[in-house]
Amino acid sequence: MPPPVSHSHRLFSFSLSEDCLCRRLVQAACGTGARDLVLGVEQYCCDRPNPILQVFYVAIIGGTYFIIVQSSFKYIPGYYVSVLHRYLSIVVVSIGAILFVLTSFSDPGTITSENVSQYVSAYPFDNIIYVEKECSTCKITRPARAKHCRICDRCVARFDHHCGWMNNCIGEKNTRYFVAFLVWHFLLCLYGAIILGFIVAGELKDKKVVYILTGYYSVRSKSSHSSNRNVFSCYI
Repeated sequence: MPPPVSHSHRLFSFSLSEDCLCRRLVQAACGTGARDLVLGVEQYCCDRPNPILQVFYVAIIGGTYFIIVQSSFKYIPGYYVSVLHRYLSIVVVSIGAILFVLTSFSDPGTITSENVSQYVSAYPFDNIIYVEKECSTCKITRPARAKHCRICDRCVARFDHHCGWMNNCIGEKNTRYFVAFLVWHFLLCLYGAIILGFIVAGELKDKKVVYILTGYYSVRSKSSHSSNRNVFSCYI
């Protein structure tokens, strides 16, 4: 059974690209050339050490935060949102960036001839699932739960997967950073959605939109009932 992080990574990152139906749809819609182009771009970005997706992540986070600052900060402070969130937003985005840097540039647990004995001791072979083998590339004993990453060309302890977004392997020493990165960005998106919802609600209240709409539909309802009564009285 693959590690849970690796399983979810493959599910969300590679399942669509590896699905023959998806490839057929791309080919049917755009032709064989477009399909080959998409696969070529994917291989260029994900199947070799490449910082393109890292730059793309920074552009997404920076661009999104810039748009939010330009469009929403003028409504802070608001009826439901205090001025504190102007500075709190900087903190939460910065923490996400720090976790990204830690995951991307930290050693995932590279195994070398100098430290392989330590990893073999830490992860003993059970001779059932994990059997003692030599890495055909590194020419060293491959500890249990380790794997040779074909993209980084190195053996990694407790290897989970190679993440193109981090341009780094996820292994023993940086899995905690990677999981923290995922959880923090989920909370960051949730926080942003809630604050934006409060901003919209505050603007609706300040501009009395709800009261105006309530009054409008109340007048329409009374007018409709009055017309119905007039029509009924004509029949009587």
